[in-house]
Amino acid sequence: MDLPQIESVHQGATPPAASGAHRPRGRLSQIVCWPLFLVSVALVAFGLAVCWSAVQTDDDYNFSRQLVGVALGIVCMVALWAFDYRKFGALTYPLLIVSVVLILSPHLPIIGRTVMGATSWIYIGMQVQPGEFAKVTVVLFAASLLARYNGRLDSVAEYCKCTGLLLIPFAAIMTQPDLGTGLVYLFISAVVLVMGGARLRFLLITLAAFVALIACVFAVDEVLKYQTADGAWEYRLLKNYQRSRLFVFMNQDSLAATDEGYNLKQAMIAIGSGGLFGKGFGYSTQSSLGFLPEAPTDFIFCVLAEELGFFGVMLLLGLYAALVAISIYIARTCGNLFGMLIVCAIVGMWLFQILENVGMCCGLMPITGIPLPFVSYGSSFMIVNFAMLGLISSVYFHEMTPMRGAGYATAR
Repeated sequence: MDLPQIESVHQGATPPAASGAHRPRGRLSQIVCWPLFLVSVALVAFGLAVCWSAVQTDDDYNFSRQLVGVALGIVCMVALWAFDYRKFGALTYPLLIVSVVLILSPHLPIIGRTVMGATSWIYIGMQVQPGEFAKVTVVLFAASLLARYNGRLDSVAEYCKCTGLLLIPFAAIMTQPDLGTGLVYLFISAVVLVMGGARLRFLLITLAAFVALIACVFAVDEVLKYQTADGAWEYRLLKNYQRSRLFVFMNQDSLAATDEGYNLKQAMIAIGSGGLFGKGFGYSTQSSLGFLPEAPTDFIFCVLAEELGFFGVMLLLGLYAALVAISIYIARTCGNLFGMLIVCAIVGMWLFQILENVGMCCGLMPITGIPLPFVSYGSSFMIVNFAMLGLISSVYFHEMTPMRGAGYATAR
């Protein structure tokens, strides 16, 4: 993708008109991107229907909380939609600080909560997951950081500086630990580095170093492992379930040997039993009989496949494809590098979550706790997805009426 040439706009100067700025002010089409709006409404409605079906037979989930998440998400979306996203461009380091504070807040006494071995939640009248909300600030921070280089990052020192700063949220989230959310942060950073103009050689070296680091972690874990009183082996760097998920992915012949293998087997049974048209809405047996674990969250794609079959799956994937295509169009026509990077980061985040969630259910990706956008149960997760829609809508809207002011970089 050819990156736009950027010129800095100094205080008091009027930025050049962005694409679409010649359109008359006040037209509804200038405020609302109707294709994005309609696809989003269809996707949210479809996701709520699937989520409602998934929670009916599980007393641990309350569908009204999902509706509260949607309501709060709409409020956040409208607020970010109306706010000029370009004002975030000068807040690079404050955004990083806010991200780290959000991620580390579950470690605070009294409000912090540990659920299923991860200290990822806080209780403030209701239980929320700050690491999810940090996705918004991580997107803005990463886009703001790379926008400073005007689409060309070819200095080794500056590249190392950017990479180090982008790794801070990942390091913070691993204190919980929450590897799934950490991988989302890493993918957001990778997309922004690629689209922000980092040299290919730097990116390939970083990828090779990342693979080598993973290999070293496993090797060191083998050396440092110890045996507990009951004879089981424990590892110091990676949790046993994390290693088990990777080994199950690499050797699916041992599906029944571990809990993760059992989960994958039940997920594949659910998907295969749906056939072309599914068993009917609300008639999934794998989840209703308790065979499918975490059906409303991690494995909700399996519920969809079992109840609505191949055609239901293709409908969902078609809505995702439309959402991504429209967002990419907004990014390509955006006259501002910062705005383009925001939209690309959000699209990359969605794509990674979709491919990982669907892939893990089909045995094509390792099992992680990454939910499915706009479909999986979780009010925090739903609010964040609406916030991302608000940011994309803000880019669309404010590129129609460029702001006069300081500190903005606008493409010519």
